[in-house]
Amino acid sequence: MSGFSPAFDRLGAAYAAISAQQQESLGDFLPAADWSADLTTGTYTQGDVTLKVALLGSFAEENRSWLWGWANPQFGPEHPAVVNPSAAGARLAIPELTSPELDLAWYDGPARSGGDIVAMATTGLIGSAGAIPGTYEGGVAYFAIQDSSAPIPGWDSLTAPRMITSGLTLFPADHRLTVSRYFSHHHLPYTETETSIIATLPEGGACTAEFDDDDRFISMSMELSAR
Repeated sequence: MSGFSPAFDRLGAAYAAISAQQQESLGDFLPAADWSADLTTGTYTQGDVTLKVALLGSFAEENRSWLWGWANPQFGPEHPAVVNPSAAGARLAIPELTSPELDLAWYDGPARSGGDIVAMATTGLIGSAGAIPGTYEGGVAYFAIQDSSAPIPGWDSLTAPRMITSGLTLFPADHRLTVSRYFSHHHLPYTETETSIIATLPEGGACTAEFDDDDRFISMSMELSAR
């Protein structure tokens, strides 16, 4: 059972597949190399790639807790080196975004830690191209990308089913929301029925997501137009 609030679970569901696709694209983009971050200049460097970033938060392995960058005493809520989603959290009534520190000891899911879950949901909300995890002794720092040179993956009919499934594995709260927001993110018009969501593909044809009686995602199929 989730230890997050219903509002945060819904936030995660909304950006589940979107964030899964962004993180996969980011993993392909960054080279396998050592990393460094300079928050005085707001940059993250890995190998020969340098990106503009801001600190989102950090996960402490010892007590399995999350500390927002804006709540870190080294910075503060107005510091330019951090991302501060607390105003959005207050507006949307998501308590996790307004609490300085989160206890994630309860999390025992498929992600590396609850820190990954918090970072992925939040980068979706703030419109970031993804979160870069930087491991250090005792924890993981998460940097939100703020750079237009970072990859922005488009719609891909071949990988869409896997992105949906990957997202639902991490954020299973609302399967219909995950699918509909993924279609919307890629600007695919769609219609809903009792058992499906059907989107019109950019190249013509349709993508149909099927759901069971409990609105759980079952499968996705593509019907491509003949040209």
